[in-house]
Amino acid sequence: MTRKKTRRKVWKLINPVTMAIEGAALPEAKQLDHLRRAELSAIESFRTGTAVDSDHSMMTVMSAIAAVMAHEGIGIEVLPVARQAWQHMHEAEQRFLKTGKYGITGPALQCLRDLYEYHDLQRTSVSRLEYEVAITKARGVIQNPEYRRKVLEGENSE
Repeated sequence: MTRKKTRRKVWKLINPVTMAIEGAALPEAKQLDHLRRAELSAIESFRTGTAVDSDHSMMTVMSAIAAVMAHEGIGIEVLPVARQAWQHMHEAEQRFLKTGKYGITGPALQCLRDLYEYHDLQRTSVSRLEYEVAITKARGVIQNPEYRRKVLEGENSE
Protein backbone atom coordinates (compact mmCIF):
# COMPACT_ATOMS: atom_id res chain seq x y z
CA MET A 1 0.00 0.00 0.00
CA THR A 2 1.33 3.44 -0.90
CA ARG A 3 1.06 6.47 1.29
CA LYS A 4 -0.76 9.59 0.23
CA LYS A 5 1.44 12.42 -0.88
CA THR A 6 0.72 16.06 -0.28
CA ARG A 7 0.31 18.47 -3.15
CA ARG A 8 1.80 21.31 -1.15
CA LYS A 9 4.17 23.45 -3.15
CA VAL A 10 7.48 24.39 -1.69
CA TRP A 11 8.72 27.73 -2.94
CA LYS A 12 12.47 27.64 -2.81
CA LEU A 13 12.86 31.19 -4.08
CA ILE A 14 10.77 32.77 -1.33
CA ASN A 15 11.49 32.69 2.37
CA PRO A 16 8.01 32.68 3.96
CA VAL A 17 9.22 34.12 7.25
CA THR A 18 10.88 37.08 5.54
CA MET A 19 7.83 37.55 3.34
CA ALA A 20 5.53 37.65 6.40
CA ILE A 21 7.77 40.14 8.17
CA GLU A 22 7.84 42.41 5.12
CA GLY A 23 4.05 42.22 4.80
CA ALA A 24 3.61 43.21 8.43
CA ALA A 25 6.09 46.06 8.20
CA LEU A 26 5.26 49.66 7.38
CA PRO A 27 5.57 50.58 3.71
CA GLU A 28 9.14 51.26 2.64
CA ALA A 29 10.24 54.89 2.75
CA LYS A 30 11.70 54.75 -0.76
CA GLN A 31 8.45 53.56 -2.30
CA LEU A 32 6.41 56.02 -0.27
CA ASP A 33 8.65 58.91 -1.30
CA HIS A 34 8.14 58.02 -4.96
CA LEU A 35 4.37 57.86 -4.44
CA ARG A 36 4.35 61.14 -2.51
CA ARG A 37 6.27 62.92 -5.27
CA ALA A 38 3.79 61.68 -7.87
CA GLU A 39 0.81 62.82 -5.79
CA LEU A 40 2.28 66.23 -5.03
CA SER A 41 3.18 66.62 -8.69
CA ALA A 42 -0.43 65.89 -9.64
CA ILE A 43 -1.71 68.46 -7.14
CA GLU A 44 0.77 71.01 -8.50
CA SER A 45 -0.40 70.27 -12.05
CA PHE A 46 -3.97 71.02 -11.03
CA ARG A 47 -2.78 74.23 -9.36
CA THR A 48 -0.99 75.43 -12.49
CA GLY A 49 -3.73 74.29 -14.86
CA THR A 50 -1.50 71.78 -16.66
CA ALA A 51 -3.12 68.59 -15.34
CA VAL A 52 -3.37 65.62 -17.68
CA ASP A 53 -5.19 62.28 -17.51
CA SER A 54 -2.54 60.66 -15.30
CA ASP A 55 -2.83 63.50 -12.75
CA HIS A 56 -6.60 63.13 -12.69
CA SER A 57 -6.27 59.36 -12.28
CA MET A 58 -3.75 59.78 -9.47
CA MET A 59 -6.10 62.02 -7.48
CA THR A 60 -9.15 59.87 -8.22
CA VAL A 61 -7.40 56.71 -7.03
CA MET A 62 -5.98 58.47 -3.97
CA SER A 63 -9.47 59.61 -2.94
CA ALA A 64 -10.84 56.09 -3.47
CA ILE A 65 -8.09 54.46 -1.38
CA ALA A 66 -8.51 57.03 1.39
CA ALA A 67 -12.28 56.53 1.40
CA VAL A 68 -11.93 52.74 1.56
CA MET A 69 -9.47 52.95 4.44
CA ALA A 70 -11.73 55.38 6.31
CA HIS A 71 -14.76 53.21 5.59
CA GLU A 72 -12.85 50.26 7.06
CA GLY A 73 -12.12 52.29 10.22
CA ILE A 74 -8.62 53.59 9.52
CA GLY A 75 -8.82 57.35 9.99
CA ILE A 76 -12.59 57.73 9.81
CA GLU A 77 -12.25 61.52 9.83
CA VAL A 78 -10.87 61.28 6.28
CA LEU A 79 -14.11 59.98 4.78
CA PRO A 80 -15.89 63.35 4.22
CA VAL A 81 -12.74 64.86 2.68
CA ALA A 82 -12.22 61.82 0.44
CA ARG A 83 -15.84 61.94 -0.73
CA GLN A 84 -15.56 65.66 -1.43
CA ALA A 85 -12.31 65.13 -3.38
CA TRP A 86 -14.00 62.37 -5.38
CA GLN A 87 -16.79 64.80 -6.26
CA HIS A 88 -14.27 67.49 -7.26
CA MET A 89 -12.50 65.00 -9.53
CA HIS A 90 -15.83 64.10 -11.12
CA GLU A 91 -16.48 67.81 -11.73
CA ALA A 92 -12.99 68.21 -13.20
CA GLU A 93 -13.69 65.32 -15.55
CA GLN A 94 -16.95 66.92 -16.68
CA ARG A 95 -15.09 70.18 -17.24
CA PHE A 96 -12.48 68.31 -19.28
CA LEU A 97 -15.18 66.83 -21.51
CA LYS A 98 -16.50 70.34 -22.20
CA THR A 99 -13.28 72.37 -22.49
CA GLY A 100 -10.46 69.87 -23.00
CA LYS A 101 -8.66 70.99 -19.82
CA TYR A 102 -8.73 69.72 -16.26
CA GLY A 103 -9.54 72.75 -14.20
CA ILE A 104 -10.49 72.93 -10.54
CA THR A 105 -11.56 75.67 -8.17
CA GLY A 106 -9.61 77.03 -5.21
CA PRO A 107 -11.66 75.10 -2.62
CA ALA A 108 -11.21 71.93 -4.70
CA LEU A 109 -7.45 72.45 -4.72
CA GLN A 110 -7.44 72.92 -0.94
CA CYS A 111 -9.53 69.77 -0.60
CA LEU A 112 -6.91 67.81 -2.59
CA ARG A 113 -4.14 69.17 -0.35
CA ASP A 114 -6.07 68.19 2.77
CA LEU A 115 -6.76 64.75 1.34
CA TYR A 116 -3.07 64.27 0.61
CA GLU A 117 -2.14 65.08 4.22
CA TYR A 118 -4.83 62.84 5.67
CA HIS A 119 -4.07 59.96 3.34
CA ASP A 120 -0.36 60.18 4.04
CA LEU A 121 -1.12 59.74 7.74
CA GLN A 122 -3.40 56.82 6.93
CA ARG A 123 -0.88 54.89 4.89
CA THR A 124 2.02 55.45 7.29
CA SER A 125 -0.03 54.12 10.21
CA VAL A 126 -0.83 50.72 8.69
CA SER A 127 1.23 47.77 7.54
CA ARG A 128 2.14 47.30 3.90
CA LEU A 129 -0.27 44.38 3.65
CA GLU A 130 -3.19 46.44 4.95
CA TYR A 131 -2.35 49.21 2.48
CA GLU A 132 -2.19 46.75 -0.41
CA VAL A 133 -5.56 45.31 0.62
CA ALA A 134 -7.02 48.83 0.67
CA ILE A 135 -5.65 49.44 -2.83
CA THR A 136 -7.29 46.25 -4.07
CA LYS A 137 -10.60 47.21 -2.45
CA ALA A 138 -10.37 50.70 -3.94
CA ARG A 139 -10.14 49.13 -7.39
CA GLY A 140 -13.42 47.35 -6.62
CA VAL A 141 -14.99 50.58 -5.39
CA ILE A 142 -14.09 52.37 -8.61
CA GLN A 143 -15.40 49.56 -10.82
CA ASN A 144 -18.55 48.56 -8.91
CA PRO A 145 -21.29 51.24 -9.03
CA GLU A 146 -23.15 49.89 -5.99
CA TYR A 147 -20.05 49.79 -3.81
CA ARG A 148 -19.00 53.21 -5.16
CA ARG A 149 -22.33 54.73 -4.10
CA LYS A 150 -21.93 53.24 -0.63
CA VAL A 151 -18.30 54.22 0.01
CA LEU A 152 -17.57 57.27 -2.13
CA GLU A 153 -20.93 58.90 -2.54
CA GLY A 154 -22.27 58.10 0.93
CA GLU A 155 -25.55 56.59 -0.21
CA ASN A 156 -27.13 53.56 1.45
CA SER A 157 -27.64 50.75 -1.01
CA GLU A 158 -30.74 49.09 0.44
